Amino acid sequence: MGVNLSGRSFLRLLDFSTEEIEYMLKLSKNLKDLKRAGVPHRYLEGKNIVLLFQKTSTRTRCAFEVGGMDLGMGVTYLDPGSSQMGKKESIEDTARVLGVPVWNGLTTEWHPTQMLADILTVQENFNYDIKGRTLVFMGDCKNNVARSLMVVCAKLGMNFVACGPENCMPAQDVIDACTPIAEANGCTIKLTSDVKDGCTGADVIYTDVWVSMGEPDEVWAERIEALTPYRVTTEVMAMAKPEAIFLHCLPSFHDTNTVIGAEKAKQFGITEMEVEDAVFESPQSKVFDEAENRMHTIKAVMYATLK
Repeated sequence: MGVNLSGRSFLRLLDFSTEEIEYMLKLSKNLKDLKRAGVPHRYLEGKNIVLLFQKTSTRTRCAFEVGGMDLGMGVTYLDPGSSQMGKKESIEDTARVLGVPVWNGLTTEWHPTQMLADILTVQENFNYDIKGRTLVFMGDCKNNVARSLMVVCAKLGMNFVACGPENCMPAQDVIDACTPIAEANGCTIKLTSDVKDGCTGADVIYTDVWVSMGEPDEVWAERIEALTPYRVTTEVMAMAKPEAIFLHCLPSFHDTNTVIGAEKAKQFGITEMEVEDAVFESPQSKVFDEAENRMHTIKAVMYATLK
């Protein structure tokens, strides 16, 4: 029996089977091929979607808006100041007005649409042979991206390594949920604070910003001190396999060409944070392919759940 996700909400990948995730990835590739070939695919003409954002966004908003319009849908965007959600009307009541399904573009706990883009990028770079590959997340391994990577790797048979300070590891409930899934799919989950131990022989090195949107400025000093040993450098990439790739969900502080980058350089004397500019701009870096794939994978989620 084929996979049918019609009417399903897309909140976290723990709610989806390996077969369902693989279906969405194949659909993503098909929709990407159509887009690149210039073939119209307005499969959802007449439908309408609402994008509710509590924080400003670049890639996620553009991916949903362009993807929705490619599929023929009407798209309404509501920024934090454009609705009464959470102020005069509860989130629950707002959801009942708008209807289902609901897609999670990003929350503090999970980032499922990013995961599909990440894995599609890995597939494209390893001839769609990803089972048994090793992905290492460097840095703050308790954040939403690292948690979600652990889930998707376990579901798809990829070895996952969390490499960072001991107090920055994923929550135990996530580890407990993923461990039996990984065992069933013939892969492993590893937690380590040793960079060489974590990165040697890796296929993918992944990192993220050290301070996420909405976190207070006071945490910068603490994070920089704790996470600088886990910066992705050319030396770290040399520990991985020669064909290894570098991924980052963006935005990235790899230079001082941003307001925050320049501010933190002046304040803390660092010109690069989670990744060296030499790595970010290297042939191993696939971050902009990854960013493009956000649209194709989000489009697949929308089509699969609304068709």
